[in-house]
Amino acid sequence: MELLSVIRRWRYRQEFSIREIARRTGLSRNTVRKYLRLDSVEPRFATPDRPSRLDPFADKLAHMLRQEAVKSRKQKRTVKQLHADLITLGYDGSYNRVAAFAREWKAARHREQQTCGRGAFVPLTFLPGEAFQFDWSEDWAIIAGERTKLQVAQFKLSYSRAFFLRAYPQQTHEMLFDAHNHAFRVLGGVPRRGIYDNMRTAIDKVGRGKERQVNARFAAMVSHFLFEAGFCNPASGWEKGQIEKNVQDARHRLWQPTPSFPSLAALNDWLEQRCRDLWAEIPHGAQPGTVAEAWREEVQHLMQLPRPFDGFVEYAKRVSPTCLIHLERNRYSVPASFANQPVSVRVYPERVVVAAEGQIVCEHGRAFARSHDHKSVTVYDWRHYLAVIQRKPGALRNGAPFAELPPAFRTLQQRMLKTPGGDREMVEILALVLQHDEQAVLTAVELALEAGAPTKTHILNLLHRLVDGKPVDAPPVKPPNVLTLTTEPQANVERYDVLRKAREARHAS
Repeated sequence: MELLSVIRRWRYRQEFSIREIARRTGLSRNTVRKYLRLDSVEPRFATPDRPSRLDPFADKLAHMLRQEAVKSRKQKRTVKQLHADLITLGYDGSYNRVAAFAREWKAARHREQQTCGRGAFVPLTFLPGEAFQFDWSEDWAIIAGERTKLQVAQFKLSYSRAFFLRAYPQQTHEMLFDAHNHAFRVLGGVPRRGIYDNMRTAIDKVGRGKERQVNARFAAMVSHFLFEAGFCNPASGWEKGQIEKNVQDARHRLWQPTPSFPSLAALNDWLEQRCRDLWAEIPHGAQPGTVAEAWREEVQHLMQLPRPFDGFVEYAKRVSPTCLIHLERNRYSVPASFANQPVSVRVYPERVVVAAEGQIVCEHGRAFARSHDHKSVTVYDWRHYLAVIQRKPGALRNGAPFAELPPAFRTLQQRMLKTPGGDREMVEILALVLQHDEQAVLTAVELALEAGAPTKTHILNLLHRLVDGKPVDAPPVKPPNVLTLTTEPQANVERYDVLRKAREARHAS
């Protein structure tokens, strides 16, 4: 390259003769003339056709590459695996030669089919309020002192590039619907179109081309928010490249170092505020100003947010004889009147609601078993078992649902069970919460314990006084001044001695 530059400079700038250039460079005059006739600034050399150890296996390797080209991305074998297969057939050459052959074969195939490789894309542009993109990601956080893997729902408006993140324990329908409720609330409205990949919570079956069998619950959510759902081609993440890039950027902006919070709700509150702060810090790039300024322009083109979508997932369950339903390796208590009967379980991201006979029966906070190494959890409500212990009061002593009674009830139970018939009396006191406010019953029990007379009769008396609004303690009685003694009596036993000495005195018997 440098020699060619010197030859051209000597000939055309300093006007040396070809003989002089050949003498100075040591090249023949014919070589110098050839370089000058090419009129090129770079030398071109013909690559000699050298024999290779891969030549006997070239047809076999080309056949293997044709077979791999029609497979899906996850089923394709790598070039290293193809190299290992050739070694079993007797090839003793290097991996680099096989990789070079594969590159040349793929380039020739693209030229033949007049296609391009996966590295060429068409830039996209969006109008305000036109579309948003969605994707899931996996990230880690420290929740209540434990390192926890989270499934993070990520949204991004395609025009303003405003984004929103919310973390969940799982990628399930109820989590997906709850994420949309929060995202549209934070983003200020609903765009006209949503762009998704072919996730299982949205697509039941992928057909040819753009044919999709959409999940019924997902379709109900789309219909509720009145936007059009579009799905990418399989293994074509570049069709929603904005959210794919946002997943990478969020790991550096939000998840490094690993955030630590006492609960998942606290983490999500921080994520929401942090996203808003980043809008004001990140420049938009394609538009003047920051992402926040572009968002304020786009929010005017978004559809007004409707009421939140009731995105529960419903299961039919049968209550066990122990008044429990099983859900995701965990158990939840149900009122005893529904034992051995079918109920409907509505699962939300943070709670489990049990319905039967057209009405809500009970509600529990949802428990999650992080892995199969963790034991399953049983969530009790001791009120659900009051009808049972009224018939079987002896079960109160070791009943698992009553292990976490309020402190006042626990203290009263410890004193009651020491007396004969105390278990039945304790059951009757607990059953008062079925007819009266639980806080009023607890207050009556606490007052009875303070008075040192925690009996059923005393507690009932105190409870009725609280319910009727009467004072629990009677006010002190002050006597009138007329009855006040002028001379206080004093104890004097000497008068009895006088009676003993006066023997002649006669007294009435």
